[in-house]
Amino acid sequence: MKAWGPSPVKQPTTTISSLNPTVAKALERVLNKIPGARQRLERKYAEVVATLDDDVHPYKHELPAYTRLPSAGRPRADLLAEMEALHLRESARWRDGFVSGAVYNGDPSHIDFLNRVYALNSQSNPLHFDLWPSGVKYEAEIVAMTAHMLGASRTADPIVGTVSSGGTESILLAMRAYRDQARALRNVTKPEIVIPTTAHAAFDKAAQYFNINLVRVPVAPDFRGDAAAMTAAINRNTIALVGSAPSFPHGAIDPIAALATVAHAHKIGLHVDACLGGFVLPWAEELGYPVPAFDFRLPGVTSMSADTHKYGYAAKGSSVILYRGEELRRYQYYTVADWPGGLYFSPTFAGSRPGALSATCWAALVSMGEQGYRDATSRILATAQLIRRWIEQTPDLVVLGDPLFVIAFASPTLDIYRVLDQMTRSGWSLNGLHHPPAVHLCVTLRHAAPGVAQRFMDDLHAAIAHVKAHPAEKGGMAPVYGMAATMPLHGVVNELLKRVIDLMYKVGE
Repeated sequence: MKAWGPSPVKQPTTTISSLNPTVAKALERVLNKIPGARQRLERKYAEVVATLDDDVHPYKHELPAYTRLPSAGRPRADLLAEMEALHLRESARWRDGFVSGAVYNGDPSHIDFLNRVYALNSQSNPLHFDLWPSGVKYEAEIVAMTAHMLGASRTADPIVGTVSSGGTESILLAMRAYRDQARALRNVTKPEIVIPTTAHAAFDKAAQYFNINLVRVPVAPDFRGDAAAMTAAINRNTIALVGSAPSFPHGAIDPIAALATVAHAHKIGLHVDACLGGFVLPWAEELGYPVPAFDFRLPGVTSMSADTHKYGYAAKGSSVILYRGEELRRYQYYTVADWPGGLYFSPTFAGSRPGALSATCWAALVSMGEQGYRDATSRILATAQLIRRWIEQTPDLVVLGDPLFVIAFASPTLDIYRVLDQMTRSGWSLNGLHHPPAVHLCVTLRHAAPGVAQRFMDDLHAAIAHVKAHPAEKGGMAPVYGMAATMPLHGVVNELLKRVIDLMYKVGE
C-alpha cells in the first residue's frame, strides 16, 4: 500500500482546450455567421441527441404517454401498480451498489422509516408556520445539530443557518448573501468570488444568476486549491473565497486553514463547500483519518454548506447552509412590507416548501445519532481505502490526489472514457471527469455491503481488458466526453447540453 499522499498523473501542458476564453468566444461568434456552419452544428447536435433518446426514454414503447390530461382519471390501483413496477426496475442498480453516490444509505428499513415520517407530514408547509409549528422545531434543530457537528461548540461566535432544498441552493444562498453584504457595507458594485477550478458548478450558476464575476484559479498538482494563487487574485471587488471539503471531482480537501487566514486578514468571506464531506469528515477525524481543520473552528470560515440528503441520510431535497453570525444570514432572507397581499417573507428562495422533507431530515439525524454516523463513516472509509489500494495496484490506472472516499482515477495508457463506457455496459453508473480526463467512484454505504467492492474491481479489470482488446470500438458516451474535454469552444458544448435538457422534457414517443 502506498503511503498517504498524492499520486502523480501526467497532465498536458498545452491542449486545444486551453484556448483563451475571449478568443474562443470570438471564434464561436464567427462560426455562427458562416453559411452552413450553424446547420452542420445542428446536425451534429441532433446526431448526438438521437443516440441518447433510448436511454432517456426507455419506457416509450411500453407505457402510455400523456400530452394532455386523460378524459377520465385512471384507477389509483392501476397507477400504483405501474409505478411499483417502475420502482422495482430502477431500484436494482442502486440497491446492489452499482451507482457512484446518488443513494447514500439505501437500507430498506431506513427508507421505510423515512417514508412513514414523510407520510405523516405530507401536507405540512414551513411557509405557514402558524399551522405547522412542528416544522419550526424540526428546521431549527437540524441547523443546530449540523452546526454543532461542524465546530459551533468550539467557537465563541454564534453559528446559525437555514435548511435548503439541496447543495446548489445552499451555495446560491451564500453567494447572494455575500453579494448583498458587500454592496451594503462596502459599496461593491462589481462583486467577484475567487474559487479553485475544482469548485462545484453551483458557484458558476450563482455567478450567472446574481451577476457575480467568477475568478477561477487552477489547482495545485495534488488537485487541492492553490492558496497563494487565490490570494494573488484578491482585489477590492472580492467578496469571498471558496474552498471544498472535499471537492466533487477528485475528493481533495482544499487548504481551508490557509484560505481562512487569508480571508480573515482581507476581511472577506470564506465559504467552505462541505456538501459532500460535512457528515463524513467530522467522524473520519474522530476515527483517526488525516482530516485537516476545515470547519468553524477556523475564525476565517464564515459560511459552510452541508448536504443532509447525502451522507446525512435524509430524503432527497434537503441541505443546510450555515453562517458565522446572524447579520450575514439576514442578507439571505427575502422580505417585503408593501405588498397588497400582506407582509411576506421567506428564508430561502422558495415560498411554499415541503415540510415533510424537513421532518424526514430531522428524523434521520436524530435516529442515526453520533454513533450511527461514526459507524457508517467507518464502513465507508474502510471500503474506499480498499478500492483505492486496488486501483493503485492496477498498471493502467492512477489515482488522482489523496482521496478519502471519492476515488478519482485516470489512465496514462488508455482512453478512460472508453473504460467508463464499458463499465456502463456492465451496469455501473460512474462519473466522468474533465481536465484531466478521469472517472470517479463516490463510495457510499451501498458499496460497503459484502462483495460489492470486489465486484467493482472485477468489472473494472474486465473493462480495461475489453478496451485493450477492441481498440477501434466506437459508440457510447466516450466521443461526447472526449469532445467536451478537448473542445476549445465551450459554447458549442453548452449548446449540446441544452439540447440534452430539451430531450429530457420531450414526451417519449
